[in-house]
This record gives sequence, C-alpha cells and structure tokens, in this order.
Amino acid sequence: MAQFLKYAMLLVGAFVAVSAPAMAQEAIVEVGAAAAQPLINLTATFGAGLVVIGAGLGISRLSTAAFESMARQPEVAADIKGSMVIVAAMIEGAAVIGLIVCMIK
Repeated sequence: MAQFLKYAMLLVGAFVAVSAPAMAQEAIVEVGAAAAQPLINLTATFGAGLVVIGAGLGISRLSTAAFESMARQPEVAADIKGSMVIVAAMIEGAAVIGLIVCMIK
C-alpha cells in the first residue's frame, strides 16, 4: 500500500508540475468569439478532491489500527471504539472545513 501511495503522489506531483505553466497563460480571445477556457481547471474542484482523498485515507488508517488493536485486546474494545469515533469526527471536521474553503473560492 505504501508503494502504491508513493507512486500515486509522484504521479499527482508530476501532473501538477506539468500543468502549472499551462495555467499561467492568458486566455486567447478571437474577434467575434467567446473567450477560450483553459483545458484543465485546478481550483476548487481539485482542492475538494484532495480533501476528500485525505480524509478517506486518514479514516481508513485510523480504523485499521483500531480494529487491529481490538483484535489483540478484546477487553479494551469499548475504550478503543470510543476514541476511534472521536478522532474520526475530528478528521471529518477538518475535511468539512477544507471543503468549505474550496467552495468559498
């Protein structure tokens, strides 16, 4: 899984690095035609996607660790479950704040 994440982040970084110069160009306007739109729009939609991916990865890692802990020590499962719910709510809160920031722009 770590190998996959490394290559996925490398791919995303390469995509952003290659598309950054394209975003810096001004739109070409022809006489009598509508303004040209950029091919790739890396604004709020891209940011919202990153927020959702980050929250999903965070909650999945949290739940994996919690389930493994509950399997190893079933007598403290209630305490682990309560802590897991609190931390998952905090991750979701951060994700909602990130989505709101993306929507404001």
